[in-house]
Parts: sequence; C-alpha cells; structure tokens
Amino acid sequence: MAAGSSAPTAPEYIVHHLGHMNTSGSPQTNIVDFSIINIDTVFWSVVLGVLMCWLLYRAAQAVKVEAPGRFVGAFEALVEFVHEQARSIVHGDIRMIAPLALTVFIWIFLMNAMDLLPVDLLPWLGQLVGIHYMRVVPTADLNATLAMSSAVLGASIYYGIKIKHPGGFFKELFSAPFGANVLVAPFNFLLNIIEYLAKTVSLGMRLFGNMYAGELLFMLIALLGATATWWGFGLHFLTGLAWAIFHILIITLQAFIFMMLTLVYIGQAHEGH
Repeated sequence: MAAGSSAPTAPEYIVHHLGHMNTSGSPQTNIVDFSIINIDTVFWSVVLGVLMCWLLYRAAQAVKVEAPGRFVGAFEALVEFVHEQARSIVHGDIRMIAPLALTVFIWIFLMNAMDLLPVDLLPWLGQLVGIHYMRVVPTADLNATLAMSSAVLGASIYYGIKIKHPGGFFKELFSAPFGANVLVAPFNFLLNIIEYLAKTVSLGMRLFGNMYAGELLFMLIALLGATATWWGFGLHFLTGLAWAIFHILIITLQAFIFMMLTLVYIGQAHEGH
C-alpha cells in the first residue's frame, strides 16, 4: 500500500498484491487485458531471461576435460535429459529444437521460482523507490503465458511449413482429418484451426492457472502472520514452509510440462495426419 496509509484489510491486501504496474497509469487486477502492457511482467521476464543466459554461459565456460563440478554437472545432466526428450519426440533435425526446449524449461522454472520469495519483499523494496504496485511472478500473468504459448504455436507452424513445404502444409489444413474431398474441406480447415487455437489457449492457461493459484495461496498464508498472535505466526511459518517445499515440485513440474508440450507440438508439425 502507499506510504502513510492505514493497515489494509485482507481483501485490500490481496487486491493490492494482484495489481500490476502497467502502461495505463493505474493498477490493473484484470486477469487478461491486451490493451495494456504489464511493465512488471516484462521487466522480471527480461531480468530472469538474462539470468538464464548468464547461468548457461557460466556453465559453458566452466566445462573442462577433467571431472566437472556440481554446477557444470547439473547443467550437463539437464542438457542431456532435454536432448534425449527432444530426440524421442521430434523425428527430425533437433539442432535448434533441443536448445529451444532447454530455454523454455530453464526460463519458465526461473519465472515460477519467483513465487518462493517472500510475498512482500520485492513489493516493499519497490515502494522505497516509489513503485507501489508490482507483481514479480511473470507466469502468474495470463498475458505472459499466452504470449509464450503463441510463440510455441508460431514455432509449430514454422516447422510444419518447413518440413512439408507451403503446398503440403496448406493442403493438410484442408484434407485432414476427413480426407481430401471438396465437400469436407471447410470442415477440415475449421477443425484444424480450432485444434491450433485449443492447443495454444490450453498451454498458456495451464501454466497460468497453477502459478496464479500458488501465488494466491502464498498471499493467504502471509495474512496469517498479520494476526499478531502466537498461533498466527506459528501457522504462518509452518504452512508457509510446507507449501514452499511442495511448491518447488509444482514450479518444476509446470516448467517440465510446458517444455514437453512444446516438443510434442513441434513434433506433430513434423508428421502428417
């Protein structure tokens, strides 16, 4: 809340923390609004993207002939795991696809991991410099997750055209799944468009829904500490610790699912109906 204001109620606290710093000039709590840009989402996405690049660069620079350290070993294991997944799913050249999948996994994991920071820490630091609204979990913003799923859609269309050539790709849009017949061609096209849209929306909504729910739960847990009672502080610590430990599994699993579905959709683009 703004400096000098009275202590907020529980609904005011949650609504405040759901407000984005954006280009409209006023805090927005709408789940999705394509008319504005959420500056905090863009900022933290870029910062974590830069952090990801730095970590990968450090790992690449630290590779040696002798036995690698734990830091390098962890990245080597991750690279090998992602490469094997890409090779088993995509039946084609994966020289660009495997790095894409690795980028997706690490970047989304880092964005998800922002949920593990204390709810009020970064917003409080922002208030010290005059920023009164800031959300720090980019994947809890539907605008961001739909943007990422749209990029996956673009990649699948690109590889569909690249592998099947423009003629084959567009022919498939009108001939699958009911066959090449002029009478059913419009229905084939409509079903394929619906399939592309459904994949895109479900991919973005799945990640957003899990992270948004996790963010809300951390806010509710934070409110326990505002009771100023011994049982409130106790429950705040115990439930916060338990949920944070469990949430590590969630943030990893959601990054893994998004990566795997990215590979699946690109892999489908390599194959015909």
